Amino acid sequence: MPFLWFDNNLEEAMNFYAGVFKEVEIFHVSRAGDGAPVPSGTVMSASFRINGQDFLGLNGGPMYKFTEAISFFIECNSQEEIDYYWEKLTAGGEESMCGWLKDKFGLSWQVIPSVLGQLLGSPDPEKAGRAMQAMLQMRKLDIAALQAAHDGVA
Repeated sequence: MPFLWFDNNLEEAMNFYAGVFKEVEIFHVSRAGDGAPVPSGTVMSASFRINGQDFLGLNGGPMYKFTEAISFFIECNSQEEIDYYWEKLTAGGEESMCGWLKDKFGLSWQVIPSVLGQLLGSPDPEKAGRAMQAMLQMRKLDIAALQAAHDGVA
């Protein structure tokens, strides 16, 4: 189960993800009491689920930051799904290459079409290579452009 260290914005992050993903459940929230290093009532830790994946979150402060060494993979079945997640998760965050992005909390996500593995794993190395070269030029992945490159019509 991923354990995510937030910089005192865990509650904001959970609310943000609840607005992005269709299936979000919050199971347990622990709030700071009097004498804690943060204001009383501040969320200290929480357990939650996003689309079937369980997480533990901690408001640990600014000592540690998320890096691209850990990312969460969102498999999308349509361009509309890719566009939706890309728009929502890059709001306040930043785009990267090849379907990767960071949300406004610095957490990395990969927004990937389900067909990508088939295109890149084509038994025809020329088709696979064209799809790879197309992907390497993209930020948000474009299914039609990837397919066209694969098929040699781009």
